[in-house]
Amino acid sequence: MGHLFLGIDLGTSAVKLVLIDENKRIVASKVEQYQVASLNQGWCEIDPTLWFECMKAGMHKLFAEIDVNLIEGICVTGQMHTLVTIDKEGRPLRPAIMWNDTRTKELIPELKGRIAEFEEGAYLARTISTGSPAANLYWMSRYEKELFDRIHKFMIGPDYLVYCLSGCCGTDYCEASTSCLYLQERREWSEEMRIFIGLHKDMYPDIHGSAVAAGKIRKEMAKELGIPETVQIFTGTGDNPATAISAGCLDNGHPLISLGTSGVMITPVFARKKDVKGKKILFSLDGEQMLHFVQGAVQSNGSTVDWWFRKILGKKDFSEIDAMFAEGRPVSEGLLFYPHLAGDKTIYADPDIRGAFLGVSREESTVTMTYAVIEGLCFAMKELAEEMKLPVAGFDSLKVIGGGAKSHVWMQTLANVFDMRVEQMDGITGAGYGAALLAAYGTDHELSGRADRTTQIKASFEPEKQYVALYKKKYQMYLRIYKGLNYIYEGI
Repeated sequence: MGHLFLGIDLGTSAVKLVLIDENKRIVASKVEQYQVASLNQGWCEIDPTLWFECMKAGMHKLFAEIDVNLIEGICVTGQMHTLVTIDKEGRPLRPAIMWNDTRTKELIPELKGRIAEFEEGAYLARTISTGSPAANLYWMSRYEKELFDRIHKFMIGPDYLVYCLSGCCGTDYCEASTSCLYLQERREWSEEMRIFIGLHKDMYPDIHGSAVAAGKIRKEMAKELGIPETVQIFTGTGDNPATAISAGCLDNGHPLISLGTSGVMITPVFARKKDVKGKKILFSLDGEQMLHFVQGAVQSNGSTVDWWFRKILGKKDFSEIDAMFAEGRPVSEGLLFYPHLAGDKTIYADPDIRGAFLGVSREESTVTMTYAVIEGLCFAMKELAEEMKLPVAGFDSLKVIGGGAKSHVWMQTLANVFDMRVEQMDGITGAGYGAALLAAYGTDHELSGRADRTTQIKASFEPEKQYVALYKKKYQMYLRIYKGLNYIYEGI
């Protein structure tokens, strides 16, 4: 066995560790779960030291199975936008405010209006939303002024783990460019945003390329983990670019769908387009050569299915989806499900939008309504692609990864709704694997063609003609729901 590289993915509900060798093959992996707290309606936060403890627990288990002297590099990826603030001693000032936290929804109209007045504020005003680091820092300045004044540094979620491992406080171009604090054209932090929120210049993390070393592992950390002090810790990036790297989409510009807690569509763009929905992500391996991704999300995706299966049906998890349809998929022309249970950012920029079942009859059962949930999520992804103006039809297939991709029923329905082949990517793809590839690249191991030889298509799903025409009709009905719900709830 040659050199080893560890990728760490800080997820919403678990930290996932993936160890690969110099041939890009997975040697071992571990998962450590944790629980996000929801103290008030719309609040989602977690003590970041819990991430650190879970990460260490997973590392101890992983390192017990290998020769730790072969480890060359560690790279961290994970949830984008989540805000961590630390004091001068490096201790978190408060729980991390998660990417899906909506406590700032009442402030967003004010923020959009104020930021639009800035000389270069048009894009920032259009993209700032609940969960944005800029919005959450502004919220702290308004409602937690004492804590805000004690901020020594702010970071994005995965950056905190890099800090714990290396002692270095930094971030990458992805996390900076999606913070609503950064001017992509100038490649610098917005001075107007800094003054508006009331931040000091030294509160900002340094920005590096994703595969640039933040530093070597801290001596005390190396001793605790039992690994060499020569191990390099890399800057890392957000989970969506890391996932795109793992699926081989970085070179060919192929769009990728990730069906996790949220449903994400991401694609590299080589010529930037204006006035399209979705966040523009600046990405760089080395801090010199730049690439742009465009990303959009259906905020409630896996969380919607989890709600339906656990809370409503009382099942343990949604791995039972396919078993429910052993006798076929009961497609109804009139039954529709609207999946936006916790607001929307990309399509409507409406944090107050909520979900709905429509066209429910006495003939419905848990099976028909479960299938409507899957259909609704697929319709939402199609609407997302159209709003982002992604040229999915120009490719011969859609590549899909994530927990939702494990369901054959979900994948087949997605193929029918998009009327194109859907490819379920092999389980090794994912953000943790992408981070491990970045660590390998950062230690001078080849990254070009990084996933073409290592990722596999696990299964392909062709559109079924008998369903395609029906879904075109249902999709047009689905597109009317938002206006209908707005009319019903207007003024209430």
